[in-house]
Amino acid sequence: MCLALGLVSPILGETFTFPTANKFLLTPEREADFFTATSGKPWSSGTYGCVRSEGWQLHEGLDIKCLERDDRGEPIDPVMASAEGFVEYANRNPALSNYGNYVILKHRIDGLEVFSLYAHLSLVCEDLAKGDLIRKGDVIGIMGRTSNTQESISLARAHVHFEVALQLNERFPEWHEKNFPDQRNDHDRWNGQNFIGVDPSVLLRASPQAGMEFSLRRYLRGQTELCRVLVLETDFPWLRQYTRLIRRNPVSDAEGVAGYELALNFAGLPFELIPRAPSEIDFGERVQLLTVNKAEKDANPCGRILNQEEGKWRLTNKGMRLIDLLTY
Repeated sequence: MCLALGLVSPILGETFTFPTANKFLLTPEREADFFTATSGKPWSSGTYGCVRSEGWQLHEGLDIKCLERDDRGEPIDPVMASAEGFVEYANRNPALSNYGNYVILKHRIDGLEVFSLYAHLSLVCEDLAKGDLIRKGDVIGIMGRTSNTQESISLARAHVHFEVALQLNERFPEWHEKNFPDQRNDHDRWNGQNFIGVDPSVLLRASPQAGMEFSLRRYLRGQTELCRVLVLETDFPWLRQYTRLIRRNPVSDAEGVAGYELALNFAGLPFELIPRAPSEIDFGERVQLLTVNKAEKDANPCGRILNQEEGKWRLTNKGMRLIDLLTY
């Protein structure tokens, strides 16, 4: 049942399309037929964002409901590549990850390297291997409910967890070993901790099926700002990988670059990078919190990268680890 269909090749640069046959996201008032909710919660708990644990837990993807089941009630929906790209990673040992069996594809869209992730698969196509070119619509696996969590995914909640994300650092294995020497990393740089997601529903609503033009770069640059952070670093992986998110600064053009100002959204995504000249910088701590959007922090607290102590905003330990990983 798991076949690479090789559907019509898309034009490189297109945005993402639906990873299964379920497209009820585009049907008004049918969201409950698209999203799989967590137990006892509304369908919105299967969406992206601060949708769990009373808004304090971040869900980084979409849980998409199955349409087809076999005689035992198990899901049998084919899971398809959401955009043209290359196979980067396939985990076929569900005991090693909360994601269970999962696949990561790499895409080049609007000049940006982005990744799509398909999790909880019952199986990954046997002939899928790292480096394979995958066309949009190629079947990469079958929907399931695999995971290594204590509470297994019930038959009723069978779904594919779908993420679209950017990779934080290609040197993640070294960073992880340095910072967490007693913790295993079974997935090299394809560990979920090394990705930071955006809302896939925005991308799917702008898919060809919806008949809309879409710019991924414009979408990323249009994120709501949670805070701005200055880092006294001039060369780090995120800069090299996501140069299209850098905003030109005439002052640094003239004087040179002494650091970068990063605009972060609530999840910690650095969606804008501004080179800063020596004359624009207060030299001191390597990482400096410049501004905070309190309204956004109150609306989306689940990123947990900021807190306020005695009236002063600070980066949390999680926030500092994020910056450290970005610049490692």
